[in-house]
Amino acid sequence: MKSSVAAVVWSIIYLLLLLSLLTPLRVLTPFFLIVPGAVLFASQPVRQFVVCVIPVALILAIISPLFLIPMAYFLIPAIIMGRSYKKSAPAFHTLMIGTGVIIAEFLLLLLVGTLFFQFDLSQYIRQIVTEMVAPLQDMTNNNPLTQMRWDDAATKNIADVTVLMIPYALIVTSFTMAVITHALTRPILSSMGMAVPKMKPAREWRLPRALIWYYLLAVIIEWIANGSDGGWATTIAANLVPLINICFLIQTIGFFFFLVHARKWNPVLSFVFAGIVLLIHPLRIIGIIDLAFPLREAITRSKR
Repeated sequence: MKSSVAAVVWSIIYLLLLLSLLTPLRVLTPFFLIVPGAVLFASQPVRQFVVCVIPVALILAIISPLFLIPMAYFLIPAIIMGRSYKKSAPAFHTLMIGTGVIIAEFLLLLLVGTLFFQFDLSQYIRQIVTEMVAPLQDMTNNNPLTQMRWDDAATKNIADVTVLMIPYALIVTSFTMAVITHALTRPILSSMGMAVPKMKPAREWRLPRALIWYYLLAVIIEWIANGSDGGWATTIAANLVPLINICFLIQTIGFFFFLVHARKWNPVLSFVFAGIVLLIHPLRIIGIIDLAFPLREAITRSKR
């Protein structure tokens, strides 16, 4: 009985989240839309899951058939991640497969939009950037207190950089959605009595040492890109270097959690250090050193 009530509640939450796409909340809603579907699929038999989803789809179709597109878009990764939870797959595997599915869906939608509706993503983004920058450009050029002038060339440069970093934004956004889904879904399923694997403690976060070689390769590509007028090297450098830098930030945060744990300091310091790392990105050098050298082993030995 409790399971049936929970299923109805999550179906209602799913419907409300989808309807919130009509409100200003649509800026945040997509980051949470996978959660209800994942909870329903993981906690209910397939037949019961279908029974819960069909009324939501019918209500949305009555309001507007276009609602079925975002519903399907977020339902697919929800089913994939929910299936992983059912199988008690490792948390990292669930995150990666969820991220991959979201990216694949976006690319598929982009392909369909380009082939059948002549949708040009780069031109669309350039238009948005131009509209967002226009007020700032007017304010700067009309300000008698500054000699700085914002011309159309500066706006074009910003738009070009934004278009170049579409892959980076897509990967980071998809991964963030998967992380938020896991962070909310795992405790919800645990409260329902399901055994869902946790992520490793932050102090155990260690990325492959090969990441250093990837970083060197990215730096070389960036150096080539700086001497060219664009092309593949510029696109790769604009996306690969920031992604690897994020990995180094994660490694640095993991190192500080390990340091606090090894020294038996107040656990609150772990979060303080993490916040500092997120604010001061050059601290990622600590993550690079942690990858290249046995830094954690040296701390453990010195403790003895």
